[in-house]
Amino acid sequence: MKFILLILLCLCVPALAADIIDVSIYADESYPPYSYKENGEARGIYPAIFSKAFERMPAYKVHIKPVPWKRGLMLMETGQGLALFPPYNRPLERPYLNNSEPVLTEQVVAFCSEISMKGRKHPSSWPEDFQGLKVGINAGFQIGGDKYRKAVKDGKMFEDQAPSNRSNILKLLLGRIDCYVNDRLSILWEIEHIKADGVYADSSQAIVEAAVISQEQAYLGYTNRDNGRYPYKPDFMRALNQILTDMKKSGEIQKIVEDVLSK
Repeated sequence: MKFILLILLCLCVPALAADIIDVSIYADESYPPYSYKENGEARGIYPAIFSKAFERMPAYKVHIKPVPWKRGLMLMETGQGLALFPPYNRPLERPYLNNSEPVLTEQVVAFCSEISMKGRKHPSSWPEDFQGLKVGINAGFQIGGDKYRKAVKDGKMFEDQAPSNRSNILKLLLGRIDCYVNDRLSILWEIEHIKADGVYADSSQAIVEAAVISQEQAYLGYTNRDNGRYPYKPDFMRALNQILTDMKKSGEIQKIVEDVLSK
């Protein structure tokens, strides 16, 4: 009898293991403190939030993989990856994404060199009071608003893309761009790290927060170009949305943000 039970147990263990689905989720590797790569691992606010959420999804073993943002978008557009965080809602520019429940609200601002803002109106109105300036953004980001994009298209403003927060801020400090547009917390976090690394020299351009541009909600964006490659996607989306809703209501997400920033 014991022998029969042992055989049945051995047969059940692989079956139970097979029920757990391996899932890969992609993360921006160059968007600190929200999401970045450190020693090959995803770190920051969003990885911390999603790691907690995924712990409550026992049917899935989720791996968070940091990638360059433009590569992550390509994986979503071609259906080669299930989901990527943290995109803003851009249905016209990214019709290949279906978004999760909103995770956090970010404040998008423009930091500019003092010299570029000399003689301009203060407080400034974006983008009307910034015409003629060269604006840095992270490669692959859709940011700044419709009026800004039209100003760039019409040649009234100029855009310069770089791969990361740090590269853009260093270009701003060196006077190679006039302004840098991104999330406020992300810019301030990187400036402090640049100072700590001794890179923010006395000869650097003085920079100021010149304009608040918008409030943006960030999401987990799912590909809709997978052609059934991920049959578990509807269940995964429903489960995660409910967990995110519960985490926001309980204040857990805000606590995670505070914990990450205090380290």
